[in-house]
Amino acid sequence: MKKLLLALPALFVASFAFCQEKIDQNAIEKIKNEGLNNSQVENIAFELVDKAGPRLSNSEGYVRATEYAVKQLTDWGLENAHTEAWGEFGRGWEMEKSYVAMTKPYYMPFIAIPKAWTESTAGEISGKVILIDAKTEEDLEKYKGKLKGAIIAVKPTGDASPTFEADAIRFTEEQLDQMAEPPSESGGSSYTPEQIQAFRDARAFAIRVGEFLKEEGAALIIKGVNGRHGTLFTSSPRGYLKDTPEGIPELETAPENVNLIARLSENGVEVEVEAEIKTRYLTDDLQGYNVIAEIPGSDPSLKSELVMLGGHLDSWHGANGATDNAAGCIVMMEAVRILKAAGLKPRRTVRIALWGGEEQGLHGSRNYVTNHFGDRTTMELLPEHEKLSGYFNIDNGTGRIRGIYLQGNEAMKPIVDEWFKPVDDLIENRTITLRNTGGTDHLAFDGVGLPGFQFIQDPIEYRSRTHHTNMDTYERLMIDDLKQMAVIVATFVYQTAQRDEKLPRKELPSRN
Repeated sequence: MKKLLLALPALFVASFAFCQEKIDQNAIEKIKNEGLNNSQVENIAFELVDKAGPRLSNSEGYVRATEYAVKQLTDWGLENAHTEAWGEFGRGWEMEKSYVAMTKPYYMPFIAIPKAWTESTAGEISGKVILIDAKTEEDLEKYKGKLKGAIIAVKPTGDASPTFEADAIRFTEEQLDQMAEPPSESGGSSYTPEQIQAFRDARAFAIRVGEFLKEEGAALIIKGVNGRHGTLFTSSPRGYLKDTPEGIPELETAPENVNLIARLSENGVEVEVEAEIKTRYLTDDLQGYNVIAEIPGSDPSLKSELVMLGGHLDSWHGANGATDNAAGCIVMMEAVRILKAAGLKPRRTVRIALWGGEEQGLHGSRNYVTNHFGDRTTMELLPEHEKLSGYFNIDNGTGRIRGIYLQGNEAMKPIVDEWFKPVDDLIENRTITLRNTGGTDHLAFDGVGLPGFQFIQDPIEYRSRTHHTNMDTYERLMIDDLKQMAVIVATFVYQTAQRDEKLPRKELPSRN
């Protein structure tokens, strides 16, 4: 009986929220018609993916993407489209040449990507490969004094054996049902504390190996990274700060290549390679930038309030960043285009943000939130904090929306349940979960107590083939999925803009 009494207030609140939601069916039909029948996602995708190219933060490709986005958003009728500096990021970096091949005992070109912000080699270099297989500081001692000018190969730690599962998947009904369940005591983590500590230890030792090779004066590092069948996962978050000391040129290669070197070397067969990396740094402007644009609100009493949507525009450099995260930016740009093209007049101001520096630590969104809404470390809030109704984010690849993560905001559940109903014909087994999801820009808003949400998306090939890989190209985009996402995002943004009240908030978090 006590449990029932405790549940009644929550039930009353949910029922009250349900009664208060007003759904503009006519507006939603306009959104669906515009987004499904007059879509521009392919055009946006070409511009952001193929034409702009890789969009490493502060690179020339990133600048090309920001210039396109500002012009396109302006041409669609959004106001105040501009790039906004959020603070100092650091150096840009351009890759001008990359080549590596085994030349002895026979010739074989390797699939490889220079580590981001790596230095150039001293022209084309060639020579015998020394294989490093070290797991402890003591293991490194046997190489001391033997690596001056050497080409080093570092064995991969991942598994490159055959797989028996599909690369591309959609969530099953059972998986979505599991997401809807309350989070476990571990917060949803699938790793034990021991596994997490082991990962941290391995990462720390990998840094130590790099330091040792620099101390010994190696000429080039060829590192096998995770991946299979020609796909290699890269990220390389070193070297962008303006005062970063010079390091050793480094190539990340498919694990099969270094495994080959290892088998040959360990069986007494001498291996030689030739390689050349040519890169340059961009230091004229160290500021980081986001793209911002608005649809001004139409209600005199509400237009000072905001509804925001966004995704990160920066990518890694191994490919063109199609699913991570041009897809999110394509969807968000298309969502605001739909609202304009459909002739809708949102009551609150709608602001789109395409973030920079996400891959290096959510820099663009976190600094934007600090500059506009409040500091998550001190919880000192700015006047604009009161004006934001909510923020919606896309950054889980190209897969269609299957639901939403509510970040523990229970009062949002009956609201979004009503919002999903007019678009349920576009979603199979949609799921609303109170669970948190991490690793992307909605966390900047959630961190200062603002409603910030990431949608649940089908993984497709995100974890197997595209996330931070050399295969994240235009071909990995699912165009129909992008259309579906843009329509749903546009409806959520519009409904948020039309509500009499701002979205409900959780309690303010304590200082970090």
